[in-house]
Amino acid sequence: MYGLPDARSFTPTRWLADGDVLTLGDTTWEVYHCPGHTPGHVIFFNRAARFAQVGDVLFQGSIGRTDFPRSDHASLLNAITTKLWPLGDDVAFVPGHGPTSTFGAERRTNPFVSDEAMRRAPIARPASGPS
Repeated sequence: MYGLPDARSFTPTRWLADGDVLTLGDTTWEVYHCPGHTPGHVIFFNRAARFAQVGDVLFQGSIGRTDFPRSDHASLLNAITTKLWPLGDDVAFVPGHGPTSTFGAERRTNPFVSDEAMRRAPIARPASGPS
């Protein structure tokens, strides 16, 4: 379907959880649960390289969609501001698609989650229940 003729389906042997650490070759990646775009979304952070793979949680100048079933806008904003921002303004990230950026640049300019946008926003509380 996606032009990957050798791709095969598989059954995971375990699910990743917040706080897990993965070793891939010589690199170590911390796992952070960042729900909102989807309930089980995780991002991967390489502390030594100051680099994150964030998927569709955060984009240069935007955030992930939350109009899907089980998406939650307040949870997404909370994940970005409480899980990503504390990692540091110098952290570069690659989103699921689109250009790269840094957490610091997004804190200054992103119209959805900049520090200024979050100060102006009404208090948003994540949906309760399991994620």
